[in-house]
Amino acid sequence: DQPEAIPQPAPRRISQERQRITGLPLYFQGYLAMRHSGCQEFRPYWTELRGTMLFFYDDMKAPTYSQKVDISALTSATSISPDENGSVQFILMLSNGKLELKATDCEHGREWKGFILTVTKLSVPPDESLLPEQLTRMQEVLEKEKKRRIMLNDCSSTSLSSKSPPSSTLATMPACFYAVSRQKAIEMLEKNPSCGNLILRPGSDSKNYAITVRQELDSPRLKHYRVMSKGTSYVIELERRVTLPSLQDVVNYFVTQTRGILKPFVTQT
Repeated sequence: DQPEAIPQPAPRRISQERQRITGLPLYFQGYLAMRHSGCQEFRPYWTELRGTMLFFYDDMKAPTYSQKVDISALTSATSISPDENGSVQFILMLSNGKLELKATDCEHGREWKGFILTVTKLSVPPDESLLPEQLTRMQEVLEKEKKRRIMLNDCSSTSLSSKSPPSSTLATMPACFYAVSRQKAIEMLEKNPSCGNLILRPGSDSKNYAITVRQELDSPRLKHYRVMSKGTSYVIELERRVTLPSLQDVVNYFVTQTRGILKPFVTQT
């Protein structure tokens, strides 16, 4: 059964941990019941919409998700009339099947469906039943998602090209740059020990960068460092800040400091 109390956001510490694990911005959250194709029972989750992913948590204060679903390939979202308890069900048709969701009431159902359509279709749905405040929030989320995608596309195209056009103001990205989340970088380094020991990736704020390093000391361990873009320079957030003229110099600094190596992650696509 859905909790009767109005759900409250998770404490700041838990929110920060979820941000670190998912590597995606939070757009909307609340209770949803969910079931996959072939399942008979709905199960309630505290749910977060981050980017174009739905993360399902066993309870509101759980720092790690129990399930996640990529909804970027959404083809349609169909609403079903409220049941006898007032719960509203809607079905998301995805490329790999359907996902059934159930909100506590009509208003929450409209909100969830509206935010999901906003991030997947990159437009605020023309739903006359949505309140002006809800439409304003969806418009804000739309702008954030557009900026996030532009950055990811720019990063991907830049990292794939071996040479930037002469007219480009962007410097060629280092070979160890991957447009991945913090968690994905961890997985790449853990699963490919014979490859390089560091990954340069987009920062969680979508404006700066981060370095994930596997350091071989008494036992392998992973550490993360922020790299801030300051004008034409880059600042590594250490006890004593290190300022360098390019991202390649940042990479070279970490290779030297960790006695590391740089090799392509040939298993990643």
